[in-house]
Amino acid sequence: GLPVGATAGEAFAPPRGEGVLTITGAIDSTNAPGCANFDIAGLEHLGVSRLTTWTPWTKGEIEFEGVLARRLMEAVGARGTEVGAMALNEYQQTIPIADFASYDVLLAFRMNGRPMRLRDKGPIWIVYPWSDHPELDDFLTRAKSVWQLNALHVQ
Repeated sequence: GLPVGATAGEAFAPPRGEGVLTITGAIDSTNAPGCANFDIAGLEHLGVSRLTTWTPWTKGEIEFEGVLARRLMEAVGARGTEVGAMALNEYQQTIPIADFASYDVLLAFRMNGRPMRLRDKGPIWIVYPWSDHPELDDFLTRAKSVWQLNALHVQ
């Protein structure tokens, strides 16, 4: 179901802090014309989840905190089958929304308890649960693990 404080079709309050993520496309809930904008506090409002996993780019297991991608998609009323993920450096990747239902994919904004800075792949990094699902360690999943994420387009 939806996290506490969020209902499908609910308009979100606009970010009070620095906006870090904009969601556009086939969504039902917005807080600006045609989009939903989030700051870290807005993402936290949807419910913070933790994921401890290794990644192909870090040493050992790391504890990540963020919002589950499926929870974010439910909250904005996503009506598509895939999301275009865009990073600050204009890197783009298409991710099937089915990934979010099948795995606990996290839009991480903290690593080992600290906010993720740009140099740490922040402010948001799409993290797959590699420790729990070794089958995800392939080129395609690595490509979908967009860091410095700033926009999602539901299609």
